[in-house]
Amino acid sequence: MNRILSRIVLFVALILGVASAEAKVVAKINIAEQKMVVMIDGEVKHVWNVSTARRGYVTPRGTYAPKRLHVKYYSKKYYNSPMPYSIFFKGGYAVHGTSAVGKLGAPASHGCIRLATGNAARLFSLVQQYGKSGARIVIT
Repeated sequence: MNRILSRIVLFVALILGVASAEAKVVAKINIAEQKMVVMIDGEVKHVWNVSTARRGYVTPRGTYAPKRLHVKYYSKKYYNSPMPYSIFFKGGYAVHGTSAVGKLGAPASHGCIRLATGNAARLFSLVQQYGKSGARIVIT
């Protein structure tokens, strides 16, 4: 009986440990819907249109922690294009603002996740507030 009890205690401890390690800020991007849902402590705070990779390009799927943050950044690969409020999550892939707001809600990028610049600034601020370790970018 003690063996079963100790396994239950271990299981509960593992679950509680995982729960406490969860991110405070989660940006969930649904590529099929071209939407981002931003949650803080599990509560939906924002739902925004995005643009992900257009035909011939790829937006990587998966769960990522932010790696680098840049208020002002210019693409080194694509014509020095402005990428305001960039949150890099995998190599050269980032969530960032765009002036091409008319294309939001449809695939249009080279693989990054584009947002209206004001929304990118809000997300950027949340990641700064909670820290890179307190944020996740989930792309499905």
